[in-house]
Amino acid sequence: MKIVNVLLALMFLVFAYLQFNDPDPLIWISIYGVMVVVCVMAVFQHYPKKFLYVLIILFAAYSVIYIPGVKEWLAQEDKSDLFDNVAKMEHLYIEESREFLGLMICIIVLVVQIISSRKK
Repeated sequence: MKIVNVLLALMFLVFAYLQFNDPDPLIWISIYGVMVVVCVMAVFQHYPKKFLYVLIILFAAYSVIYIPGVKEWLAQEDKSDLFDNVAKMEHLYIEESREFLGLMICIIVLVVQIISSRKK
């Protein structure tokens, strides 16, 4: 699990770096930066459960504002627009769907960390 957490920390570090050109970089660099810290703590088998639960609640609450964009993306015939940089500029729902998926990735990793803490 240490290797997985190192890889996750590196992945979130790259995610944070890629946010510098985002319209709201501080929020996303903070979110992904916190995830880097969580994964590094997990490498050392340190699982602050209350902190992990608070992050899950915060990320889930924040993700609610992106649900309309996700619904709009799901209603589209061409779902591949999610991975098209030109479509991102044409449709707000693309950016909202990407941000929603980013939060879901964070939540999944946090849940895995909580499960891992129980096995410790």
